Amino acid sequence: MRNPRPLPLLTLLAIGFSLLGLPGQSLLAAEAPTITVRKSDALNVAFAGIGGSEGAAASAVVRNDLTLAGWFALVQPGVASFTVSGTAAGGVLQGKVVKGTEVVLSKSYSGSPRVAAHQFVDDIVQTLTGHKGIATSTIAFVGSRSGRKEIYLADYDGANGRQLTHDNALSVSPALSPNGRRLAYTGYQAGYADIYLIDLSTGARVRLVKFPGTNSGARFSPDGNQLACSVSKDGNPELYVIGLGGGARRLTHTRGSESCPAWSPNGGEIIYSCDEGGAPQLYRIGSGGGSGRLLSTGFGYCTEPSWSPDGQRLAFNVRSGGGFAVAVMDLNGGGARIVTQGENPVWGADSRHIIYSTGSTISLLDVPTGKSTPVVSGLGKVTEPSWSR
Repeated sequence: MRNPRPLPLLTLLAIGFSLLGLPGQSLLAAEAPTITVRKSDALNVAFAGIGGSEGAAASAVVRNDLTLAGWFALVQPGVASFTVSGTAAGGVLQGKVVKGTEVVLSKSYSGSPRVAAHQFVDDIVQTLTGHKGIATSTIAFVGSRSGRKEIYLADYDGANGRQLTHDNALSVSPALSPNGRRLAYTGYQAGYADIYLIDLSTGARVRLVKFPGTNSGARFSPDGNQLACSVSKDGNPELYVIGLGGGARRLTHTRGSESCPAWSPNGGEIIYSCDEGGAPQLYRIGSGGGSGRLLSTGFGYCTEPSWSPDGQRLAFNVRSGGGFAVAVMDLNGGGARIVTQGENPVWGADSRHIIYSTGSTISLLDVPTGKSTPVVSGLGKVTEPSWSR
């Protein structure tokens, strides 16, 4: 695996000030000092533990979350810039972060030790780096443990894994809504591929896209109100945008097969895979329609694009060494590079991490450091991860 190049410098507001900027943009307060962080650097943080009757359980989660976040080096108090501590009892975690004698974060969190700890660490990441955290996010994926492909859910770190569908049929291509409250997937319960929508809070399910032919590969728009998907009712598979409340709009008109749509963060564009020229390549089109524009990736076979939430980069699959690899491309013209071997890459909310699959494992990749951590295994072959934001 190649070492990723250093990413552009991010200048972040000092602790205690509100972070309101756009990705990659510097925010300065005249009277405030600043913290300058590279994605390849780490802030020195001491973790003093979580006390109280539920402290042991919360401590284990906080420590793991801080490690996986990638922004921090856990060090001894004497060399730490910040110290994280707290107490947890009676379903409440009181978390605190200090810099010397200055309290930079103090907040209470309700829920189980795991839930509260995840919330605490996401606030630590936001406060100290200005980036959205990933600790409270959810992943969905396909697992074959039952002997058939079914949809599973888990916390981002692989904990709380549970089987969502029990269709006793082929259930694939899960897509979590950005807020993690709904899930779309391709199911074959009716004998052919249709797109189903599940409300994860109630379990209610509807067959949303059921045109004649194949309906597959749905992906939610950033606002969660539309799905981009592949529909073959016109002959070869074309891209459509489907409103959750009704309405369908065809985007592409080619002789090839379109698949794998990935929305831009603002919902204005979609990058997708098309094999019109032979091997699949990536194209970019307005979400309202138009002509697709070929992306110059430097690779001869490209599928499964995922657009980073900050809008700066694209992750996608390429063929490499007889298998598949994950490549990352700078959409501002910086070129593309392979970052790991695997399939089905999906960016996390922090635009730093990618989850991807390798046979029986789903792993979490910290792109700036190249560190990969297995988070899901033991469920047979696991594929097609999706990630809430």
